[in-house]
Amino acid sequence: MPQGFGEVAEALRRSTVQVVSGSRRAQGTGSGVIWSEAGTVITNAHVALDNSARVQLWDGRWLEARVAARDARGDLAMLKLEAGGLQAVRWRDSRSLRPGELVLAVGNPLGFVGALTTGVVHASGAVNGLGRGRWVQAAIRLEPGNSGGPLADAEGRVVGINTLVVPGRVALAIPSELVGEFLKGGSRPALGVVVRAVADRVRGAGLLVLEVIRGSAAENASLLTGDLLVSANGRRLQSIDDLGDVLDGSVGGLLKIGFLRGDSRKEREVPVRLSTSRAEAA
Repeated sequence: MPQGFGEVAEALRRSTVQVVSGSRRAQGTGSGVIWSEAGTVITNAHVALDNSARVQLWDGRWLEARVAARDARGDLAMLKLEAGGLQAVRWRDSRSLRPGELVLAVGNPLGFVGALTTGVVHASGAVNGLGRGRWVQAAIRLEPGNSGGPLADAEGRVVGINTLVVPGRVALAIPSELVGEFLKGGSRPALGVVVRAVADRVRGAGLLVLEVIRGSAAENASLLTGDLLVSANGRRLQSIDDLGDVLDGSVGGLLKIGFLRGDSRKEREVPVRLSTSRAEAA
């Protein structure tokens, strides 16, 4: 390990928080990163399920937090704490990372507060099956509860927000520069569905609805799990990025969704709105 690694790890622990949000029925528990001394915390949208959350600092204090912005499609949320003088992280543009660099993650997996793991950068860029979005890919062990926590380099500079693990035990983190873009731009419009691109031999290509988020535009349009989304505003949907592009161009208007339910083709018009719900694909 590099000289001073223990001090680097301890500083990162002090800038990492535990986040609890939502109701008993649907509760999100994970980690977060203190992004500014003035009380800005970054976490995943799928951790911040509600408009408020409770945050535990490294010293054991619990604070109430307000969800100031959420980008469900990018799986990022910004929390605001009524506190100052917090120990904020330093960050580094992930595009300067090289495969093989040492990285460390801090989070609260499986109830272990402030747990630390180490690994190496595997790659950086798009991941097959997850659209054209960029990811920091690392060979590092993550467990439930690490979501929303920091992935940092050997100097403790945050290069990503830990989000999920894909087959092969490769951990994916949202790049730090995308966090910066989120802080500038805030929430993006969302439909309120979890989808997967499929090529059905009978029904053709489209986006299979895996889940409809409660209270979302998709639920109001009576979309159901198992529906196959095939078009949006006249554009064929063959990838998650296709739907995202249409949503980005439809702010303030109506979105006409074409979908298949069984053998029947249906259409719905739904108002496009800024996302306020939990993590979703689009």
